[in-house]
Amino acid sequence: MKKTTELKKRDSNDILSNLKKVVSGTSLSRFFGLIRDIATTNLMGASVFHDIYIVCLKIPNLFRRFFAEGAFNQAFIPVYSDYYKNENNNDTKEFLNAIAGALLAVLFIFTIVVLIFTPVFILIFAPGFYIDPEKKDLSIQVLRIMFPYLALISLVAFASGIQNTHQKFSIPAFTPVLFNVILIIAASFIAPNYDMPILVLAWGVLLAGFVQLIIQVSPLINIDKLPVPKLDFNNEGVRKFMTIIFPAIIAGGILQINLLIDTIFASLLETGSPTWLYISDRLIQFPMGIFAIAIGTVLLPTLSKYDLSTEKNNFISTIKKGQKFVLFIGIPSLIGLFYCAEDLISTIFYRGAFTEVDVINSSYSLMAFSFGLPFFMLMKVLTPAFFSRKDTTTPMRVALISLFLNAALNYYLAFVLDLGHVGIAIGSSLAALVSVCILELILYRSGFIKSYSFVSRFSLMILLASCSLALFLHFYTQKINFIELNHLDRILFLFIEVTIATLIYFTISRVIYGKSLRKIFE
Repeated sequence: MKKTTELKKRDSNDILSNLKKVVSGTSLSRFFGLIRDIATTNLMGASVFHDIYIVCLKIPNLFRRFFAEGAFNQAFIPVYSDYYKNENNNDTKEFLNAIAGALLAVLFIFTIVVLIFTPVFILIFAPGFYIDPEKKDLSIQVLRIMFPYLALISLVAFASGIQNTHQKFSIPAFTPVLFNVILIIAASFIAPNYDMPILVLAWGVLLAGFVQLIIQVSPLINIDKLPVPKLDFNNEGVRKFMTIIFPAIIAGGILQINLLIDTIFASLLETGSPTWLYISDRLIQFPMGIFAIAIGTVLLPTLSKYDLSTEKNNFISTIKKGQKFVLFIGIPSLIGLFYCAEDLISTIFYRGAFTEVDVINSSYSLMAFSFGLPFFMLMKVLTPAFFSRKDTTTPMRVALISLFLNAALNYYLAFVLDLGHVGIAIGSSLAALVSVCILELILYRSGFIKSYSFVSRFSLMILLASCSLALFLHFYTQKINFIELNHLDRILFLFIEVTIATLIYFTISRVIYGKSLRKIFE
């Protein structure tokens, strides 16, 4: 009993320590990502150029989720963890070399196909652009410049997966900062000097991919795991990987598939709709990236190391901690983004070519997205519970349900009910809710989640702290119209709003739970 308690304490400390590293890096990346979005919206506003820029950037990023952080790492890390536990260095290197060779071959062929058939991909992913000759031509040009970024960032994710399995989280977490810094420089200092600034940003994306890949070399050398690509599809580890990867291509990209559907429908709406949705999604990605994606990154290698025949209780306990963590953060984030939508967007983006109309339309979709935030976050905790056990079929089926539901809701809400881009955001939130309910039910029936006790100190803490937060934000936002303020006043009043809201939530949480914030987070 004492040994089990010590092991649980050690695992908690390891998870918290690794989570701090990922959260620190991701927070910095999200901060610079916000600065990047300010720079690009200031440069192009919610114009057709910015619509094309964000849609073309979404295409390689979508496939990046499949080839990289999504399907690839969901399949790679559990298999690689088995090699890592067996401590056979030669077999491990052979596996890494074979995976590197297979990944390079697939990425090279796929990239060539996309470069040749770029108009087809524009038709599939942005049909609204394809029917406009000027939008179509520019979109094709921009996508051809950007798309090789997919191969570079997929190799970065491969390197990150190796490092994460070795409990090295810092460099992978900080790597995206470089992407944002390069784009900020391009948008602020270089692009304004050109007639077509969007092309400068496209080349900046490609350059950022090269820089991110180069900095992975040294960390891999330090742990003696720098792969030498080799085509060997007969490798036992590669065969295991292949059996997992294909259903994971769908399962690992639940959110990305739905975002793709959002993009397709948004391209058919009025000009500015893709930008408004993008701005909303970027603000949703702040708590998503800093907390949910961070804990998902840590959970997958952590859960993969457990032997379920002897450590099932530790597995269950770790999932529960992840769920409670994202609820503790996700629910106040929902409340804050809903009430402060216009305050945040006007303070951050209301300048240059980004108008008052853009602020209002973006805030509406942000409010709609905010209702889905806890469910987007919970998916990042629940899916590692399947992938760590090499079960990609179940999440794949749930992803397909989510895919068809989201498409149906988007069409009905955006076009039949004429809710436009707001309907798209509502559809995504509802699809995420359904997906989480199904995943939770499956894990419960499989014995990996225990029944919830809604009458508990933790539940009471969340309820009272969240109600107090909502009450404060309701009155504060009613009293102050951020759009009418000058820029400095908006910054000041937003700082006051966020500071008081944070103090209210965490102070009430601490008082009700009766423990320090560190203990609550643990």
